Amino acid sequence: MPEPAPRLNIWDDHWDFRPEDCPCDVDFVRWLDREGIRDAAIYHFGSGGHHHVGIECARPDRRNSVLAITAAPREHESFVQLALARPELLRFYSAVFGDIYLVNARLLPELDVATLFHLCEFRSARNDAYGALDDLAVTQVVASRIRPGGHLLFFPGSFAWDRANDSAKDVVAAWAAESDFTEIGRFGSLLVYRRAGGGAELAPPH
Repeated sequence: MPEPAPRLNIWDDHWDFRPEDCPCDVDFVRWLDREGIRDAAIYHFGSGGHHHVGIECARPDRRNSVLAITAAPREHESFVQLALARPELLRFYSAVFGDIYLVNARLLPELDVATLFHLCEFRSARNDAYGALDDLAVTQVVASRIRPGGHLLFFPGSFAWDRANDSAKDVVAAWAAESDFTEIGRFGSLLVYRRAGGGAELAPPH
């Protein structure tokens, strides 16, 4: 009998919203406000069942357009329910179900800002079974779609940031060493990088 086809590596949970559990998403919205970022194109990894970033960015005083990705079916179902209840959000927020380790640059728009808060957290040999990218390649692909002067943000508070093996910290260091991004510094729980070009530098986060 032939081997069964490998199944998608999903996250079988639903991340509800409590500020203490989602400091990266809370701080990200705060950072956007601090920098005065409006009407921007944003790629957000992952949505959370709360969809805090998408909902907040769609507000009239922000109007940032957010494309989020989640590998959690229940989180995506919560997006469907959100869309049914609040269709006006869909002009500025969409969440897709999928594996970020299958990201394709041709399917991403040009971006002003991207987040990779959950780098290295959930990848395993199950992703290898269907030819998924590794975390460094994902970072390179997403970064390649960011416009000059745009930003890529990471979450040093992640459980995968500084672990002994396969740490997000090491992936970010390897990527940064070969990229045209500069580390700007910390903002709350976040680490901010800026791509070269695109006009005047923003003030360092604090």
